[in-house]
Amino acid sequence: MKTQRAMPVLQVSDLLASVDFYNRLGFATGGIWGEPETFAIMQRGSVSLALQLLRAEKMPVNTHWAAYIYVDNARAVHEEFRTAGIEIVRPPEETYYGCLDFDVADLDGHLLAFGQDLEPQPHGPGLGAEKGNG
Repeated sequence: MKTQRAMPVLQVSDLLASVDFYNRLGFATGGIWGEPETFAIMQRGSVSLALQLLRAEKMPVNTHWAAYIYVDNARAVHEEFRTAGIEIVRPPEETYYGCLDFDVADLDGHLLAFGQDLEPQPHGPGLGAEKGNG
């Protein structure tokens, strides 16, 4: 088996309001399913995020990031979001792990990091040589 990609699934309390929020982040709506609507896939470039209507009585709490999204120009994305009125939780900063990144929170408090790998590797941002995952 060869892995292809991952898609974080975020629990949300209001699916359609969350779809609108992610549209404001530049994600296109790939589809909305259920009657009433309970699941959506959002797409920006090669990044997919799924939104699922909360199934439990309370929202799961993230202690840090729900998703880290690599971009080719973190400052430009930060400016795009700032101009769109998106609240920036943590401004862009260069980190000890070699990225320039910043955080936003969605309507349910999920932290999303948008980061630029300052020393990209041939296999893609944040990836070294693949070892043992065929």
